[in-house]
Amino acid sequence: MLSSSLLRPVQLLIFEPMCLCLCTFSAILLGILYLFFGSIPLVLGITYQFSLYQTGLAFLGLMVGMLMAVTTNPLWQRIRSRLIHKYGDELGMNVDNEPEFWLPPAIAGAFLVPCGIFIFGWTSQPSIHWIVPIIGIATFGSGNVLVFTGIWTFLVDAYPQYAASALAANTLLRCIFAAAFPLFGNQMYERLGYQWASSLLGFLTVAMLPAPIIFFMYGARIRKKSRFSA
Repeated sequence: MLSSSLLRPVQLLIFEPMCLCLCTFSAILLGILYLFFGSIPLVLGITYQFSLYQTGLAFLGLMVGMLMAVTTNPLWQRIRSRLIHKYGDELGMNVDNEPEFWLPPAIAGAFLVPCGIFIFGWTSQPSIHWIVPIIGIATFGSGNVLVFTGIWTFLVDAYPQYAASALAANTLLRCIFAAAFPLFGNQMYERLGYQWASSLLGFLTVAMLPAPIIFFMYGARIRKKSRFSA
C-alpha cells in the first residue's frame, strides 16, 4: 500500500499526458514566481533606485493581483454552471459534473501570465513610471492564481479515484521547479538584460498556453483512454 502510494504520482506523470502537461505548466509558474522573489528587487533596485523597503512594498502589487483573481471566483462558477447545463441539454440528460469545465479560469490565466511577464520586463526602464512594471507583476499574480485554481480542481475531478496522487504529482513538480528556478534567476537577468530575461520566461509560458485549451476541448476523449481516470 505504501509503495503504491509513493509510486502512483510518478506513474501519473509518466503515463498521463494531461497530468504531466498541466503539472509542468503549474510548476513553471511557481518556479517563475519564486525566481521573481529575487529578480524583482534586482530590477527595481537598479532601474528605479528603490531601497530595500521600497522593493518590499513592490510585492504588494503581486498580492493585489492575486486577490483580484480570487474575487472572480463567482464568475467562473457561473460559467461552469452554464457549461454544465448546456452540455446536459446537448446530451438530453442531467449532467452533474464534467472535469473539463473547471479549466476556463486556467485558460484565462494562461493568457494573463505571459502578458504580465512581458509588461514587467519591457517597461522596467527609467523613462517609464515604476507603477507600470508593478502592474505587470499584478497581472502575472492574477494569472498564476487562475491557472493554479483551474488545474488543481481539474486534476481532482479528472482522477477522482487517485485525486490525492494527482495533486501529489503536481506538488512534486512544483517543488522541484520552485527550488531550481531561483538558482539561476538573478544571473540570467544580469547576463541577458531585464527585457530579454523576462521575454525568455514569457516565451516559456506562451509555449505552455495551449495546454489548458487543448484539454478543455479534448480532455473527455483523452480520459476515456486513461487507466487512471474513472
